[in-house]
Amino acid sequence: MIILGLSGALNHDASAALIVDGEVVAAAEEERFVRSKHAKNQMPLQAARYCLDAAKLKGAQVDVVAFPFAPISLLRKDRWHYARRYWYAPDRALDALLNGNRRFRRNKQKVMAAGTELGINWDKTEFAPVEHHLAHASSAYHLSGFTEKTAILGIDGKGEFATTFFGYGEAGKIHKLHEFYDPDSLSGVYGAMTEFLGFEMLDGEYKVMGMAPYGDADRYDFSHLIKRQGGEIKVAADLVNTVGLRRHKANGRGYYFSDKLIEQLGPPREGDLADEPYIHYAAAMQKLFEQRSLELLEHHLKPVLQETGKLAFAGGGALNVKLNQKILDLPYVDELFVQPAAGDSGTSLGAATYVAAQRGTRLPRMQHVYLGPSFSNAQCLAAVEQCNAQRSEALTTEQLHDTPKQVAQLLAAGHPVAWFQGRMEFGPRALGARSILGSPNAPGIADRINEQIKFRERWRPFCPSVLDTCAKELLNSEHPAPFMTITFEVNQAWRERIPQVVHEDGTARVQVVEPKANPRYYALLQAMEQLTGNGVVLNTSLNRRGEPLVCSPQDALTMFVESDLQYLVMEDTLVSKNVSKTDTKISTA
Repeated sequence: MIILGLSGALNHDASAALIVDGEVVAAAEEERFVRSKHAKNQMPLQAARYCLDAAKLKGAQVDVVAFPFAPISLLRKDRWHYARRYWYAPDRALDALLNGNRRFRRNKQKVMAAGTELGINWDKTEFAPVEHHLAHASSAYHLSGFTEKTAILGIDGKGEFATTFFGYGEAGKIHKLHEFYDPDSLSGVYGAMTEFLGFEMLDGEYKVMGMAPYGDADRYDFSHLIKRQGGEIKVAADLVNTVGLRRHKANGRGYYFSDKLIEQLGPPREGDLADEPYIHYAAAMQKLFEQRSLELLEHHLKPVLQETGKLAFAGGGALNVKLNQKILDLPYVDELFVQPAAGDSGTSLGAATYVAAQRGTRLPRMQHVYLGPSFSNAQCLAAVEQCNAQRSEALTTEQLHDTPKQVAQLLAAGHPVAWFQGRMEFGPRALGARSILGSPNAPGIADRINEQIKFRERWRPFCPSVLDTCAKELLNSEHPAPFMTITFEVNQAWRERIPQVVHEDGTARVQVVEPKANPRYYALLQAMEQLTGNGVVLNTSLNRRGEPLVCSPQDALTMFVESDLQYLVMEDTLVSKNVSKTDTKISTA
């Protein structure tokens, strides 16, 4: 059975995922190929072509195309809730009732057209629509590896109409317990406040989370933004998650907050400084998001969790690593699996896994996210030669004989290094395939990478990749953490050893690396442990502010030459600029 999952006709985060006979063989976001972050208003044509090529398949061989969007019956309460809550925008309210599946029909046409372009024969290939939040739920539950009854939580901006999902999985089937509907959205409010704080919705939420520890969450009370009664919520739609005439408008665009919110809080934030009162607003928003999420999780999922302690979590809200830490601290949660591609880019995978499960396939636990394209040494060298042909000052290349050990020497000497190895990651986190690395005990390296290489706000934190052999001591926890989806309190002694990757509140968003998942990255960490005493590296994504993670050697070289990076290692090729070979300080013995 060959199942191709396609997402992206829903305005952002186009992606493709391919399952062949129960194995996830490839997955990638379209943004990486078209070099436009979130690939807005695009279908995942290049990502899908890559997936098919990786499996040596043609479009005509695909049995099912799964799509994470489905029609919603008027007999359900989704559309009625939307119409009632958006009474102040009658065009939207009536459209939800009279033509509520218009977006599905329009997007289905786009998927069918994309499939035809990919060579899919629609006379023989099934089109399988999957409700958006079921796709999120499946991406977590069916890849969690949990065999027991499993609580499932989905927190997202919105899908067709639903915004939040509570359910459970048992014997491979997903059961829905409760949902919230637009505009009553936990992530929607967080996104609106993200815009107010000067960031782009669907992209800047993690910046708000990173800013929050610098503020005082108790200085402002945001509880009125999301009111709760029992297991239900009601968003203050006159302030946030607004549409139509209620939206604040400036510079030719409308925002998801109102002028009334500005009257309460003052002007929206501008610029890059983490200053007052905005740091306190960020802290208050994070606190409210955590509080409401935990309250609702307890109300709807505590009975399931008390049975087995297993929780699978997806949706854009699942990328809030501070919330995930609080969830894991709950006495009735023993193990938390967060889908590493938790946002909408992961719904192509979720739709595909849902279809696979419906047909009786039991998928194994997701062990890694290295599902994108890889490139040979020869391809990397050819890209350097092509780059040099266009430059007045040639880049220097050197073939390494022990790449992990020799790169570790550069890192230990205090140099940031761009690390381009193996198959590209699927999802928003760089996990040792497309990364910028540094030594976490090198003074000032975090500021240097932020200011001179990433060109982003100086207060933005970095994350550690950690050897599995020292993770328990560093984190005081044995919980799995392969995907940087949970923050942990860092042991006080380790905070002093690796200060460049410990956040303001003493936590770190950790990737625990195991040898089977990424042998070469593991060997690098082992070499760092031998040189520095710490089996840890500072790890951030190989991209610049506002750009997608790099995909190809050409992308890596473009980023490299236009930043202050001095070293780039692509497979076994060390590329350097503005330095002589003696400056690299690596052993050739």
